[in-house]
Amino acid sequence: MSYHKPEAKTVQDLKDLAQKLRIHSITSTQASKSGHPTSCASLAEIMSVLFFQQLRLNIKHPRDPSSDRFILSKGHAAPILYAAWAEAGLFPIEDLNNLRKIDSDLEGHPTPRLNFIDVGTGSLGQGVAVGAGMAYVGKNFDKADYRTYVVVGDGESAEGSVWESLHFAGHYGLDNLCVIFDVNRLGQSEATSLQHKLDVYRDRLEAFGFNALVVDGHDVEELCKAFHCATVTKSKPTAIIAKTFKGKDFPNIEDLDNWHGKPLGDKADEVIKHLKGLIVNSKVQMTPKSVGKDGMAPNVDISNVQLDSPPKYKLGDSVATRLAYGTALAKIGKNNDRVIALDGDTKNSTFSDKLKAIFPERYIECFIAEQNLVGVAVGAACRRRTVAFVSTFATFFTRAFDQIRMGAISQTNVNFVGSHCGCSIGEDGPSQMGLEDVAMFRTIPGSTIFYPSDAVSTERAVELAANTKGVCFIRTSRPNTSVIYDNDESFTIGKGKVVRQKSSDEVLLIGAGITLYECLAAAEQLEKSCITARVIDPFTVKPLDVELIIEQGKQCGGRVVVVEDHYQQGGLGEAVLSALAGERNFVVKHLFVPTVPRSGPPTVLIDMFGISARHVVTAVNEILKL
Repeated sequence: MSYHKPEAKTVQDLKDLAQKLRIHSITSTQASKSGHPTSCASLAEIMSVLFFQQLRLNIKHPRDPSSDRFILSKGHAAPILYAAWAEAGLFPIEDLNNLRKIDSDLEGHPTPRLNFIDVGTGSLGQGVAVGAGMAYVGKNFDKADYRTYVVVGDGESAEGSVWESLHFAGHYGLDNLCVIFDVNRLGQSEATSLQHKLDVYRDRLEAFGFNALVVDGHDVEELCKAFHCATVTKSKPTAIIAKTFKGKDFPNIEDLDNWHGKPLGDKADEVIKHLKGLIVNSKVQMTPKSVGKDGMAPNVDISNVQLDSPPKYKLGDSVATRLAYGTALAKIGKNNDRVIALDGDTKNSTFSDKLKAIFPERYIECFIAEQNLVGVAVGAACRRRTVAFVSTFATFFTRAFDQIRMGAISQTNVNFVGSHCGCSIGEDGPSQMGLEDVAMFRTIPGSTIFYPSDAVSTERAVELAANTKGVCFIRTSRPNTSVIYDNDESFTIGKGKVVRQKSSDEVLLIGAGITLYECLAAAEQLEKSCITARVIDPFTVKPLDVELIIEQGKQCGGRVVVVEDHYQQGGLGEAVLSALAGERNFVVKHLFVPTVPRSGPPTVLIDMFGISARHVVTAVNEILKL
């Protein structure tokens, strides 16, 4: 498709709209007495060309699955994004003056409280990963014509996560992805490391497999041509490296330091007057392109995802919950063709490779780049296009905590599965042991944390997670554990199971994963001493079955022992302590991994670090003396 230069009137209209966007950015930040008008100003022509010459949008339904995607990774430039949508006709321009007000969803950085925002941005370095996830889905699953555009600030391009994502996009040849670098030279407190060394940006991006184009970011015609080139380039993504100036066209402010994140104050009127003088047609109006009827995204249904067949185990079978996860993932994959798996080169340990074995096209290898792994999954789940399951060793999710946190802000429904939790993994040593993961995921707003103890409960946890809103985390273990539930046992989020009880029980034991079996073993030993103990499997740590714990705890005289293969802070024990904080006449003993473990056999480590059945017995004897 050959390039047709836009008509002179169109070029002038786009220039005029760019100035209007600058003015809106000033007036809205003046009204809120905060914000980033200079960061918006460097983007004005880019946003004008994107919104009124390039993007194909459905203004009535901004999240139309067939419309183009746009992510403002440099989320602090939100005012100009809001201004572009207002100029496009989505909402009245007067509403822009509600920026950052408590009763307005035009927040300081974009969130999906707004119907035209897919993901929250502003924690820098994450937009490219999300965009890559969207583009991957569009190219490989939807097989649709929509394109994805991501605007990245030059300051945030110092983030390693950006380059993880660029590598992913280049590796998979995502030619429906266009990343625009707003190279305005200035960061928050000083100039960026590369400033205007555009050749360095170009060389790096070409090395990462991009079609890299250097343009004057304030030249409308150059931008139009670059976006056209991106559209017709095949087999590789495009990066537009736009040389811009912070505070562009703001007299005595343009390209000057110390203006980041500041409204213009008493300079605003003078700057607005100057900008109005640059506009040829003050009544200019343009309409974004509409979504075409060809190449539309297919209708998909990701509701009521079920296991293709029920669990099929025998009581007493010895099966690792990580293996049961892979089995369940394959089963729900058979039930719904929008179930996908993403992994960080641990698929033969997490057993996500079980989905790949039967549906290789629905497995996305993200390699050892966990921040990108999470971001791609968030993007893949946007607009309800997929049911995404992300797996790696539980401890490796810690390096992607910010991406997970932003996923919650983005109202994502991604499911995370962390294997190799606790010191029970054995000889690999502490760098591989997930001992902070439950604490991390418990802090995520709206999250659900499954901690299944056997294969049957694991399969049901996967099925439930596939249908649960918000961030879900399934904690799976490396060692084999015995199947203790019948195949037809039903499980519910927030409902635990009493797995051992007698009317004479004197103490309540609570464990999950491998420590549930330590509790059961301890109960057997205690009974030899004429002490009977009740045992609970919580199934979910969040929400915790508070009613069950209180009820069963009272029946056991208010004596509770909690055992977990996790550090003290933030795990199952503290969840139980929090649940009982408002109750009288309870005493709780909490057994946990007290310090950094070491390499060794799993059973030796469990005992060495105080969470074995022997230590449970000791704790029970101590609590009975109180």
